[in-house]
Amino acid sequence: MDIIKTDKNTKLFRHLKKWLEKAVLDFNMIQEGDRVLIGVSGGADSLALLDLLDSPMIFVPEFSILAVNIDMGFDSSYRSYNALEKYLQTNNYQYIMEKTDIGPLAHSDYNKKNPCFLCSRLRRKRIFEIAAAEGCNKIAFAHHRDDIIETLLINMFYGREISTMMPNQRIFGGKLHIIRPLAYLREELVKKYGRERQFPAVKNDCPTSKTSKRVYVKNLLNELERDNKEIRDNIYKAMSHVKPDYLL
Repeated sequence: MDIIKTDKNTKLFRHLKKWLEKAVLDFNMIQEGDRVLIGVSGGADSLALLDLLDSPMIFVPEFSILAVNIDMGFDSSYRSYNALEKYLQTNNYQYIMEKTDIGPLAHSDYNKKNPCFLCSRLRRKRIFEIAAAEGCNKIAFAHHRDDIIETLLINMFYGREISTMMPNQRIFGGKLHIIRPLAYLREELVKKYGRERQFPAVKNDCPTSKTSKRVYVKNLLNELERDNKEIRDNIYKAMSHVKPDYLL
């Protein structure tokens, strides 16, 4: 696959950078000298995050990055793995890529009921281990505004709790922080940026990628938006306007 260089200084790039930096500052995500592990699945969202964090910052202090990809083991030919590695090499990223069997294990017969939970748990465990070994004190995931909205509903519908992804999450007693610099950005714009930058197309071979609870909630929100275009915006803003006196 040929890697095509495109102009980075576009109106969309400047818009995304503005809101990425605002999220980083608002939630105190990055400090001077931080070493940030960026989880790179190969999808447009994670490649956009890597691309944006590798750009000169206006207000964010200096930090270093390490791209990490945990291959889940669904693609036996490793076509996507090789395409992603070529992209990382071409753009001179420091990176670590690992081939695993996490995906098939999580979808095996003994774990049919909840493959996504085990898959995510094992992948994150390995990312935490790499972060510790490589001296990274921050882990950046490419969860955007829509992911945060969907997670709130998933946790309400299936987890019986009111919670969602945190833009800056302290773990292991503060030794690590999970950060989400795309927290203010809509999925639509992140995907558009991926097309604009012509990131390599890395196929998601997960057998439950089209039938997961997240896909169900995303489709539900799409249906609700037909009658009210502000549904997602209202839900997102509601998370900052909680009235504890009116909860059980």
